[in-house]
Amino acid sequence: MNKILQEQFFVKDLSADQKHVITDLNAYIKQGLTGKPSSVAIIEGAAGTGKSVVLMELVRQYMTDKNYRTSLVVNHPELYKAYRDLAESIPNMHAKDIRRPTSLINFAQKNHQKYDIIFVDEAHLLYSKSEPYAHYRGQNQLTDLMALAKVVVVVYDFEQVFQSKMYWDKELLYKTIGDHPHQLFSMNFQYRMVASDNQVAWMDNLTAEKPLRPFPNDSDFEFKLFDTAGGMFDAIKQRNKEVGMSRMVATSGFPRIDGRHNVEMDSFSLPWDEWDPQRTHWAKREGSITQVGTIYTLQGFDLNYVGMIIGPSFGYDPQTDTMTVIPEKYSHKEIFKKRKDIHFSRDEYKTFIANVLNVLMKRGKYGLYLTAYDDALRQRLLELGTEK
Repeated sequence: MNKILQEQFFVKDLSADQKHVITDLNAYIKQGLTGKPSSVAIIEGAAGTGKSVVLMELVRQYMTDKNYRTSLVVNHPELYKAYRDLAESIPNMHAKDIRRPTSLINFAQKNHQKYDIIFVDEAHLLYSKSEPYAHYRGQNQLTDLMALAKVVVVVYDFEQVFQSKMYWDKELLYKTIGDHPHQLFSMNFQYRMVASDNQVAWMDNLTAEKPLRPFPNDSDFEFKLFDTAGGMFDAIKQRNKEVGMSRMVATSGFPRIDGRHNVEMDSFSLPWDEWDPQRTHWAKREGSITQVGTIYTLQGFDLNYVGMIIGPSFGYDPQTDTMTVIPEKYSHKEIFKKRKDIHFSRDEYKTFIANVLNVLMKRGKYGLYLTAYDDALRQRLLELGTEK
């Protein structure tokens, strides 16, 4: 398992905190297998706390044991491919038992299939409404999964909610669970990044529109500000040559230029990431160094270094000395789709957009390189970077 952890999650072994959570989860799962109605174990934590690492250890334990009928579901297409690859590296585990949630629900309902345990990674990507275009005609995928299994183990991060069709908050989660037994397993320790708590807090404060401050210099995490995206790309390419898994990423909002919808800024011009049916996920493909990653290819994945371009939908307010979120400049319209049962305010849409930036900034284990499309925001960040 150590080799698998290293290759997929860039970690050599489980931490003491993670082992403690796994022990508690095992006790809860075994209790839930004997009772009715179905039980729900909620693994909650922010980006980088190792939620998927914990989940995969549970998956390894139960999905390789033929005494249990199990399945792992994930709605993120790139993560789905990665987990199916991972299954081939684990003895007695089968890739066919890893499915997208709609596929599992439709298959199980048609064939009257029941499970002992269903594991759900990135459960904040489950549909919380009907989505006929994606062949899901139920009303809530978590409700359907609870009806199929004795125990459902779900991984949630409410700060990784970006779209109305996949909207979740704690109130909706507990309303959906209803009278089913459930327990929250909180993971509040940073594990992916070598960054300090102060440095993680700086990223959180930036996206929360709090007053800007110099980036703390109190760990080995490498933080660099760049005046140009072109210069930052050169640095990322060098890091990629040295240690691999270093990529450029950006948020939405870049204008079309001469018919191109690339990420274009100063001398930098690269296309957005592209979905590819090949099994190797985007972050591990060599060719992805010449594309710009998004939440759709990187959510749930680790990199060594991230080159983050803060897109046009973020500006600067000198009166409050804060980075601001400008929904009108966010060009990916999927975020703004309406739904009948919930009305979203402008501030909630701003939160969706800020969440995208927050998650992308935290993809890098060893470093974050940063620039901004907006001139005033970029200059203010550079000014803070020169302060002692």
